[in-house]
Amino acid sequence: MKNPLRKRLLRDLKADFGKYLVIFGLLVCMIGLVSGYLVADESMIAAYNESFEKYRIEDGNFESAKHLNLAQRQRVETFGIRLYEMFYVQKEIQKVTKQDDTKKSSLLGGEASAAQGDSLRIFKNREEINLACVMEGRLAEAADEIALDRMYASNNGLQIGDTILCADRERKITGFVALSDYSALFSDNNDAMFDALEFGVALVSEEAFSEFQKAGIHYVYSWKYETAPADESQEKEQSDDLLTDLNNTISLLTFTPQYANQAIHFTGDDLGSDRAMMLVLLYIVIAIIAFVFAVIISNTIQKESNVIGTLRASGYTRGELVRHYMAMPFFVTLAAAGVGNILGYTFFRIFMAGLYYNSYSLPTYVTRWNADAFIETTVLPICMMLVINVAVLLYMLKLPPLKFLRRDLSRRRQKRALYLSPKIRFFSRFRIRVILQNLSNYAILFLGVLFANLLLLFGLGLPSLIENFQNEIEHNMLSRYQYMLQVPVDAMNEDRMFESTLSMMMFQKKAETKNKDAEKFSVNLLQTDGGQARQEEILIYGVKNGSRYVKLPELKDNEVYVSVSYAEKYEVEPGDTIALQEKYEDKEYTFQVKGIYDYAGSLVVFMDQDSMNTLFDYGKEYFSGYFSDSEIVDIDQKYIGSVQDLTALTKVSRQLDHSMGGMADMVNVVAVIMFVILIYLMTKIIIEKNAQSISMAKILGYTTREIGKLYIMATTVVVVLFLIITQPLETVLLKEMLYMMMRSEMTGWITFGVSFSVYVKAFLLGLLAYAVVAVIEYRKIRKVPMDEALKNVE
Repeated sequence: MKNPLRKRLLRDLKADFGKYLVIFGLLVCMIGLVSGYLVADESMIAAYNESFEKYRIEDGNFESAKHLNLAQRQRVETFGIRLYEMFYVQKEIQKVTKQDDTKKSSLLGGEASAAQGDSLRIFKNREEINLACVMEGRLAEAADEIALDRMYASNNGLQIGDTILCADRERKITGFVALSDYSALFSDNNDAMFDALEFGVALVSEEAFSEFQKAGIHYVYSWKYETAPADESQEKEQSDDLLTDLNNTISLLTFTPQYANQAIHFTGDDLGSDRAMMLVLLYIVIAIIAFVFAVIISNTIQKESNVIGTLRASGYTRGELVRHYMAMPFFVTLAAAGVGNILGYTFFRIFMAGLYYNSYSLPTYVTRWNADAFIETTVLPICMMLVINVAVLLYMLKLPPLKFLRRDLSRRRQKRALYLSPKIRFFSRFRIRVILQNLSNYAILFLGVLFANLLLLFGLGLPSLIENFQNEIEHNMLSRYQYMLQVPVDAMNEDRMFESTLSMMMFQKKAETKNKDAEKFSVNLLQTDGGQARQEEILIYGVKNGSRYVKLPELKDNEVYVSVSYAEKYEVEPGDTIALQEKYEDKEYTFQVKGIYDYAGSLVVFMDQDSMNTLFDYGKEYFSGYFSDSEIVDIDQKYIGSVQDLTALTKVSRQLDHSMGGMADMVNVVAVIMFVILIYLMTKIIIEKNAQSISMAKILGYTTREIGKLYIMATTVVVVLFLIITQPLETVLLKEMLYMMMRSEMTGWITFGVSFSVYVKAFLLGLLAYAVVAVIEYRKIRKVPMDEALKNVE
């Protein structure tokens, strides 16, 4: 015979349809979001990994001071590699016209949003190595055509058919591409962050490339090993040997093995890095919803205790009752998982893939269906729901049938109610009683408010964090301009000391300036040993004693000051000793930290210039660049390697703002929805639990408004308190989470700083969300009938 309890399921669903609907909606959103992320992430990772073979990505590259002749190429290829020309020129985009415009528009004022001065790295079409994925349109064929990187074009509002003025020639955009060796658009491998807003890559025809002046060509050669290394350790050994061989053969400007190329590997390192965080987010929400179900079931059991007692006395087992009361949570979770996965594989997958494409220049991908995503977003959530609720049900149904028949579900002798002074006003005492009677409900609400507000604080605080970082950089710049000089390679050739000395003397003479603001400094690039944080490069500044730009006390040979960013990231304090390594050599330097310098622009170390020149064998008169508060115009541009100004220093914040803007908006929406749903559920449960008392109050003549003051105001006080007291805890949690992520996943550092207005916005959004729920529950109170007080009267 079929279990007659099944007939109650539809009736229970209809009676509590509002509660089940909002729970279903929240589960669908969370499961769909995480499922979409996992599917998109796995698909992107597969496409990225396959791109190494599919597009024949290089094993490394180096830049030579001159074009290699045939003999040099043959000599280099005896080192177990094959060379490929990857020459490029770097040009600025000056103007652009839209395909439907008749007049040229300035980039600063027209429809196109690319900024004047954007840097474009132009290669000729590739046929053998580092192949391009054509995302839309076609490659350039004629001399006046160009194919742009898709992400750069998208960020700057450029479309196929638009015309850009580049290298003194109008060029028509014929297509959008993704270059396999520029999945992250790093203009310099030493940068802390790529910049897809003001830097891009492009392809032109061989005819168009031949028109560029030879003086502007960068002679970059990519290589592939004849015998591929077995692992990264062997790859490092091979690249180290190759570097030694190349240094003895040609004049090197740069040397970048594949494993150290951020333009290739930054994307791969980031893909999948948020997987654990997304799963934790899902499981926290599932756990909270499971406890919400537990509260609902607990209240239902209390309300139907005499029915349960009758059923138990009639022979129904605890197992049958557990299965009955678990049916609705199970079916709601199962249905939500099904709908969530459908949305995850469709809408949310596209949304998440869009976030990746908004940050990285990835090739096209094919959706991969994987069992892990199904297990993690469907099987595990259902199991969590079952375990939590079955445990609660077994505990509650342990009582004997007689207890249920008497509606006495207490396990201990009833304690005396907490004494409240008669001096407290009646309404206030009543509200306190309501709060005390619903402590378990408010405990779940506290966890929900804490978690939802943590998400909301992250979403609202991210723009503030980036803005604070930009302001710190602007107000703490060492100088308005930092000119890094390009020292000729032959001036650093230790095998030819006489020629090297002459070349260095010539360089120092040509690199002198008459600018009164200019102040010389020395610089070197070392790297950390990694440890718990990622291995990253550290700039060592050698500044002269009494510098007007970097004001330091007199320092001994091994004493240094570290920037505040360096101190925070590596938890360094004055008196500590730090160790830094040469990038391509097995050589380590130790320094004594004398103090912390208030500079948040990057991770840098400051030391005395004379001490630095001696330490690195540079020579007494050596210098690497200039600090200046005004532009230097009397130095030949070929001796200027780079210029660091406010635009360059804020590259990290610009890119983060662009890349994570969509994620922050999504987090805000999820947080507000979760906040509203949890408050709605808890408030609804409290109202239903006290339906008899509300009905009795109506019989005694209390108005709906007065009853609302008793029940809704009690929850209002609790919610306001939760919103206030959780903010300090959320700040600590968010700060530690962000710092942990930046130490393990990011190069560079952003000091945590959220403006007071963010906390105000989070508080007001919480109040607004609660106000919506309060209006709904006020209407619920108004609908409680007076005859409710006559039900279940003993």
